[in-house]
Amino acid sequence: MFYVNTRAIIERKMGAEIEIVIQNRNKANEPITIELPGGRIEPFESLTQALRREVKEETGLDLIVIEEEDLRIVSEGVYFEVECIQPFVAFQTIKGPVDSVGYYFRCKAEGELLDSGDETTDIRWINIKDLKVLLEDDPRQFSDVDRAGIEYYLKHIERNGCR
Repeated sequence: MFYVNTRAIIERKMGAEIEIVIQNRNKANEPITIELPGGRIEPFESLTQALRREVKEETGLDLIVIEEEDLRIVSEGVYFEVECIQPFVAFQTIKGPVDSVGYYFRCKAEGELLDSGDETTDIRWINIKDLKVLLEDDPRQFSDVDRAGIEYYLKHIERNGCR
C-alpha cells in the first residue's frame, strides 16, 4: 500500500506565545499516540480539500487560512486537473510497515474543539514551549510521522523566530 497524507499545524497566538493543536490518536489494536490533525487524501481529492475535511472530522475546527493557499494553482488540461501548492514541509517514510508521503501545512482555524473526533481524543491547544518539553520528556508518545514533523516545525520556529 502507498498513502498520501495531508496534515495541519494549526497555530494561534496567545499573547506573545504560539500554540498549536495536538490530539491523541485512538486506533483499534494500536497504542494511543499524540499527533497533529490530518490524514489520507481520497482519490482525486485536492490536498486543501482533504486538509479541511480531516481537520473538521478530527477537531471540529474550520480552517480559515492555509499558508501559501493564495498561490495555489489549479490547471485544467485535456486529461487531468492538477493542483500545485506549496506546503510548509513534506515527509516520506523511508522505512517501516507503510509507505507514505505527506505534506504539512501551517494553518489558522476558527471554531470550538471537539471533546473527541474521528478516532481522536484529548484534542487541545498546547504552547510550543510545553510541546517541546513533552517531546523531550518522551518522544515515543508521539506518532513516528508527526514526531518528525513537529521536530521540523520546532526547529523552524527556533531558527526563524515567531511570526
